[in-house]
Amino acid sequence: MTRSLTKNPFVANHLLSKIQKLNTKAEKQIIVTWSRASTIIPTMIGHTIAIHNGKEKIPIYITDYMVGHKLGDFSPTRNFKEHTKHEKKARR
Repeated sequence: MTRSLTKNPFVANHLLSKIQKLNTKAEKQIIVTWSRASTIIPTMIGHTIAIHNGKEKIPIYITDYMVGHKLGDFSPTRNFKEHTKHEKKARR
């Protein structure tokens, strides 16, 4: 179920305040966050945000095509290696 349209999109307060501080100073810094549920808003465009995936922080450069998505969409938590070549169970 999606968030109600009468509410604003969810953005963590600490993340929003850090972005607003950088926008007033016109600086570029990497912002570290654990908030994967935060929605990308237009004020985030042009910033690099390091999103935690459970093991490490993955830096993501925010572009205009990412607006409306969640931060967690761009940092996968599981890395698929590959299927085994000669596994008998997979050949049924």
